Amino acid sequence: MQLFGSTAVHLVLEAIEVHGIRKYLALWREYQGQPLGEALQGILMDEFKHEDLLVTALTERKINAEKIRNVFLGLNDGLVEILGAVSGFFGAFGEATMVLVAALTTAVAGALSMAAGTFLALSSEKEVKTTEIAKKIFLGEASDVAPMEESPIRSALVVGAAYIAGAIVPVLPVLFGATNALFSLITAGLMVVFVSTILSFLSGMDMMRRIVLNLIILAIAVGVTYAIGVFAKTLWGIAL
Repeated sequence: MQLFGSTAVHLVLEAIEVHGIRKYLALWREYQGQPLGEALQGILMDEFKHEDLLVTALTERKINAEKIRNVFLGLNDGLVEILGAVSGFFGAFGEATMVLVAALTTAVAGALSMAAGTFLALSSEKEVKTTEIAKKIFLGEASDVAPMEESPIRSALVVGAAYIAGAIVPVLPVLFGATNALFSLITAGLMVVFVSTILSFLSGMDMMRRIVLNLIILAIAVGVTYAIGVFAKTLWGIAL
């Protein structure tokens, strides 16, 4: 516990709680309307009312849906997009130096684009909510719109940084001398399994389903982009 600190301890406890609730809900849906279902409903009512006290007494909750979304969005996009770029560039050029330069350029542009898009989207959402709340206050009406607590700048930085972290994974094998996309695919696949496992545990998602789905997306991205690269090389006679 001392190695990772109290934040890590709370994250683990909250994740365990989320998984427990998911199992209770699955059982409740299965036995709904039966005596066991009523018993499970009582357990869930108590769990939902006291979940914050059970795990996060004296501190705020560490698991945040927006944070998980931003990290996964940036990391997954960076990983898939740059792996696809590396695969496509190898198909078109077949030369590691060209692939490395093109992939790094694409990674930087992608990170800036993702960060800017996140900032603009959340800024617009925050402005709309603030205006709606101000309108309700002026009219003396009760507002049912909750103020937006998520910071557009902080979220944009998280998405951009996560994108770069994901993009580095398929680029590293090329940087260390790989002459085709195979090693980039392997490292990206391992990263997908690792990240999907962590995020599934923290958020209560179905772990195996998430891993398989992301691996399928990765394989499709590599196959399609490599085919496009080879087609472009054949069509335009790219040669180095």
